[in-house]
Amino acid sequence: MKVQIVEDDEVVLQALEIKLTKEGYTVKGHNNVSDAINSLNEFNPDVIITDILMPHTSGLELISMVKNRIGKNIPIIVLSSIGEEDTVIEAFYLGAEDFITKPFNPNELSIRIKKILNKKIK
Repeated sequence: MKVQIVEDDEVVLQALEIKLTKEGYTVKGHNNVSDAINSLNEFNPDVIITDILMPHTSGLELISMVKNRIGKNIPIIVLSSIGEEDTVIEAFYLGAEDFITKPFNPNELSIRIKKILNKKIK
């Protein structure tokens, strides 16, 4: 299974890449939305994990691009320090499957990924 991570915090990005690779996922990390979109068709992830606040393009815009403009039905988990109700609602409205507020427990994230991927397989 392939996981694409879009996170501008290099420490968080590397930690997630290490954790998920150890769990057997093929992981591709990006520190901006543009690179993530450009590699989408080539990498073809089973799930995307994205932050909201990033330079140039936000994670909300990524969700909109993937779900609406590109038309990919890839589950998206938002991982963000912005836990404001309006932002959470907008993420779900745009098509996110899950929203986790930072700081987060990496084991919880892992369980949520497995849950989403199990739904996708069925």
